[in-house]
Amino acid sequence: MATMNPVLFHPIYKERVWGGRSLEDSLGRDLPGGKVIGESWDLVDRPEDASQIRSNEEGSRQTIRDLIQSDPERVMGRGWNPEDRFPILVKWLDCQQRLSLQVHPPATIAESLGGEPKTENWFVADSKPGAGLIVGLKEGVSRDQFEKALAEETLEDCVHRFPVEPGQSILVESGRIHAIDAGNLILEIQQNSDTTYRVFDWGRTGLDGKPRQLHVEESMKSIDFNDFEPSALPPFEEIGETVIAESKEFRIRRSNLESGDTLNLPTPGAPILLHVVSGALVDTISGMKMVRGDTVLLPASRDCSIQATEGCTALLTDQFTPAG
Repeated sequence: MATMNPVLFHPIYKERVWGGRSLEDSLGRDLPGGKVIGESWDLVDRPEDASQIRSNEEGSRQTIRDLIQSDPERVMGRGWNPEDRFPILVKWLDCQQRLSLQVHPPATIAESLGGEPKTENWFVADSKPGAGLIVGLKEGVSRDQFEKALAEETLEDCVHRFPVEPGQSILVESGRIHAIDAGNLILEIQQNSDTTYRVFDWGRTGLDGKPRQLHVEESMKSIDFNDFEPSALPPFEEIGETVIAESKEFRIRRSNLESGDTLNLPTPGAPILLHVVSGALVDTISGMKMVRGDTVLLPASRDCSIQATEGCTALLTDQFTPAG
């Protein structure tokens, strides 16, 4: 089977009321003018959005969907159904304001609610002093207490908020209530899903000046009311590799490299995603350069030898399964 070079994609930018323009400075992105950008979708394979491949061919508009359908074995491995979408969605989040208090439906009830389950992992690439995350409930908060606080708009008293620093990571499984505080730059690696139920939005209005839609009934059916005070993983600063997230949906490893160090990735038989958090790397076979903010698809059919051209932190996402 012939091999395939690593693949880079053009980002798809999304306006969000809580976003801003800091992706220009933090990731060197060229953002669309006059828009409040909260999300950069760097790899997505959905009916309404499909990442376009960066190509040297002028006028090429090939997408991740086209690539998988044309050569599923080389991209995804033996036996992959070409109609199955890429199972991971990758986003950068520029959180200039606090996001809504929200939840994603567990797989056991998602279909009955007309949604899709979504387990995601947050890697804190940067954070301002005092920034935090809201994940899970405070110890002992009951469903009745939560409903009362929702009616009285005092939900902040019920949820678990903790401060964060760059390099921390936390797995947010379907059913876990959560929100990201202002002042965070987050790399979100998640199941290929776009179902979010907002239970509370802190009295905010949307970009159109109207209150944003809430999904209280769906949220109350989805929240795990036995999920108390989870903690984030501390930053891993040593040179080398460690697992920072492991679930039935995916695994994420963090690799810290010194200049000149090499990641040798033998042909795995399944694709791997490489996310550059800091520094820069180069594929020693094709010469492809990778810089901070890049998400690179390493196809199933190819050995990869990736060298750090300066001190670098990269995440590697693998062991994912087809989307449901």
